[in-house]
Amino acid sequence: MSVFGFDPRVERHLIADEGEVIVDEVRKHWAAIVGAMLEMLAAIPALLLLAWVPSQLYWLPLFLALFLAVHGLWRILQARMDRFVITNMRVFRVHGILSQRIATMPISRILDISVHTPIIGRIFGYGHFVFESAAQDQGLREIRFVGSPDQRGATIQRVIQRSGLRGPARPVRRDDEYDRASTPRYDPAPRADLYDTRPQRDQNDTAEMPWWRASN
Repeated sequence: MSVFGFDPRVERHLIADEGEVIVDEVRKHWAAIVGAMLEMLAAIPALLLLAWVPSQLYWLPLFLALFLAVHGLWRILQARMDRFVITNMRVFRVHGILSQRIATMPISRILDISVHTPIIGRIFGYGHFVFESAAQDQGLREIRFVGSPDQRGATIQRVIQRSGLRGPARPVRRDDEYDRASTPRYDPAPRADLYDTRPQRDQNDTAEMPWWRASN
């Protein structure tokens, strides 16, 4: 059951009649809501200020506590409704609470994926994706707080590979194989008659010998 009853329901955005299926649905890492949780907890000491402020200003700590609680809750819902989806045809991001926004990018447009993992991200297991694409879409330029970023990056690479957009690597021949394939072969013992420049007598020549040689 989804937290607070909020779920973006990314299945609605699939192109089912074209055979699109979800390969991975990436939720925000829990580190993305740490700041929002701290903001909500700050509402408690704000309420404690009621014991020290004058009665005519009691509304000020109440307003501050309410603002911190609501704003923190809003940030948590934003992180909850922000999903990055990898399918066999594309990647897309769904985010927004009251109004939903969708940014999509076909697999064929992905040129490069960079993974930035800060020091604290290496400790808690999250990182940020930076996409380089043929058409830069600001909604998919950077995906933050991705859990297990190396595995998710490998998943995208596998989808690209299986889609046939990157052909299999060509086998690399060794230098000696290249030399044997490119260098013409010469017979180490060439036929002598091919290089004999002396005039050859026709075997069928029946001309008579001169009389002075015949007399000898």
